[in-house]
Amino acid sequence: MSKNKPIIIGVTGGSGSGKTSVSRAILDHFPNHSIMMLEHDSYYKDQSHLKFEDRLATNYDHPFAFDTDLLIEHLHQLVEYKTIEIPVYDYVQHTRSEQVVLQEPKEVIILEGIMILEDERLRDMMDIKIYVDTDDDTRIIRRIKRDIEERGRTLDSVIEQYLGVVKPMYHQFIEPTKRYADVIVPEGGENHVAIDLITTKVSAILDEKN
Repeated sequence: MSKNKPIIIGVTGGSGSGKTSVSRAILDHFPNHSIMMLEHDSYYKDQSHLKFEDRLATNYDHPFAFDTDLLIEHLHQLVEYKTIEIPVYDYVQHTRSEQVVLQEPKEVIILEGIMILEDERLRDMMDIKIYVDTDDDTRIIRRIKRDIEERGRTLDSVIEQYLGVVKPMYHQFIEPTKRYADVIVPEGGENHVAIDLITTKVSAILDEKN
C-alpha cells in the first residue's frame, strides 16, 4: 500500500438528506481502489454509566452526543496506516455495545455524519468537504421510514422527536456548517451530475498521488 496520506472526504447534511446515498455512490464508483466509509454515528458516546431512563433523554442531534475526540484519534491512526477498532452503538440499549469492528487503513476515507463539519479539527483533516442539501419535507419522510423500519420506533415518537429536537438542532448546528463545504449537493444520491463531478475530482487526486 502506498504511504501517501489518505484522501479524506467529508460528507454531511441533515438527517435524511441523502448523505449516506452520496457516500455509497462515491464508494461504489471505486470498486478496485483502497477505499472505506467511516460513520460518525458509530461514535456516539458510551452511556453505560447512566440509568436507562436517563439514556432515553439523549439528544442524538447535538454535538455533545458524539465522542468526536475518539473519532479524531482514529482518523489520525488511519492516516498513519494503522488499523482501528470502530465502536458499535446499540440503539436498543442507548449505549455503546461491547462489540467493535476492525477497520484496516485505506487510501481513501469517506467520513459521513451530521456533525462532521461542526468541529474545526475534523474540517482541517478533510481534503474534500461535501454538504448534501435536501428540503425538510423530504428529510422527515426518509427519517420516519428509517426509524420505523430499522429502529423499531413508532410514528408518533419519530414525529415528536423530529419537531422537538431534530429540526431545531439542524437549524442550530448543521445547516450553518454549509458555509464550510467545498461542494453543495442538492437532493442527495439522485444528483448524478454532482456525484460524477466529485468522483472525477477524487480520481484526479488519486492519479496525482500515484
